[in-house]
Amino acid sequence: MSILDIIEKKRDNKELSKEEIEYFVKTYTNNEIMDYQAAALLMAIFINGMTHQETTYLTLAMAHSGEMLDLSTLNKIIVDKHSTGGVGDKVSIVLLPLVSSLGVPIAKMSGRSLGFTGGTADKLESIPGYKTDIGIEQFKKNIEQIGISMITQTLNLAPADKKIYALRNSISCVESIPLIASSIMSKKIASGAQKIVLDVTVGKGAFMKNKEDAKKLSNTMIQIGKLANRETVCILTNMNEPLGYAIGNSLEIIEAVNFFKGNMPEDLKQVVLELGSYMLKLAGKGDKLEENKKMLLENIENGKAYQKFLELVKNQEGDISYIEDISKMPKANNIKPVKSRQKGYVQEIDSKEIGKLANMLKDENDLTAGIVLTKKVSDRVEQGETIAYVHANNENKLIKACEKIQDIIKIAQKEVEKEKTILEIIK
Repeated sequence: MSILDIIEKKRDNKELSKEEIEYFVKTYTNNEIMDYQAAALLMAIFINGMTHQETTYLTLAMAHSGEMLDLSTLNKIIVDKHSTGGVGDKVSIVLLPLVSSLGVPIAKMSGRSLGFTGGTADKLESIPGYKTDIGIEQFKKNIEQIGISMITQTLNLAPADKKIYALRNSISCVESIPLIASSIMSKKIASGAQKIVLDVTVGKGAFMKNKEDAKKLSNTMIQIGKLANRETVCILTNMNEPLGYAIGNSLEIIEAVNFFKGNMPEDLKQVVLELGSYMLKLAGKGDKLEENKKMLLENIENGKAYQKFLELVKNQEGDISYIEDISKMPKANNIKPVKSRQKGYVQEIDSKEIGKLANMLKDENDLTAGIVLTKKVSDRVEQGETIAYVHANNENKLIKACEKIQDIIKIAQKEVEKEKTILEIIK
């Protein structure tokens, strides 16, 4: 078998076999073929696409290119949740302890921030003492003891995906649905998931800018799930504006704690309940989604979700006094309100731009900088009213951000209708 033959075959828009795809993944991961040869094949895939079967072969080959996490010893259905990324996305921090409080084991390996999107691991590490880099045996032990553990990807999971993603990025081949789908699903399969709920974000602050592309991606991932014997549900959610009000690591932890105590931003609440109801269904806890949502709300109201979050933090050496009294959470040196220059209605809050702005505010290893909005799209605003608070440790960055926010939060006289948060369910 030759990489040149494989490149030629895909160049001519022919379907690759399982053996050919496995050969490519193995030899590229082991540095036996050159970057320029792998780049030629990826470009051919980008241009000609892949069948669902080819994409599944690629996914499984990447999943098996490194270590595979075996969670069968837990003797329970493992349901994993993944988001395609967004701004103000603290869903995992709220959702996973909530679902765990209803008896569903949660084994979550989370990523770090990528570009203008935040990472769950970084957010958890803004809790003083919280350890995300624990070993796999301790990870499993935590799940057995308290039903939940949330860590960084400590295993050598899907190393082929890391190499292929870096190469795709360098040759402008990122926006390929087969390659995106195989990247996401290979990591989920390698991390031991039996059932998968995917939050596929759509809009300005998401990788998928429109619903049509998000549906194509979702259908591809669902087909991979079927062929790989992993039941998969995709929930399309709106990412035209940030989710909730807080954007930034420690600020999002504070918003999550307030959520557990009943102060739930409506858009965040809808996403958490929708994803949670499907996680409970896939875990065999109830087929009626509305009843599942009631169970989730009940465990927020009775404090069980909050207690599970405290348990999670304490078990991973976090100082729970910062959760019990969020006024103790580390804060930026400067917190400045941004006042509206006019009255009217919020027309737009571009989540990509505000995510980039929040990212710009951070100095190295800064977990306290960020932005807290006070308004959402369609809200009425008075002249001189506070529309956001900027949190920064660098005064020059603070001044620039306060000015920039005036352009990002667009206000006009016309009333606008609020967009839907949950766009579609695909299964």
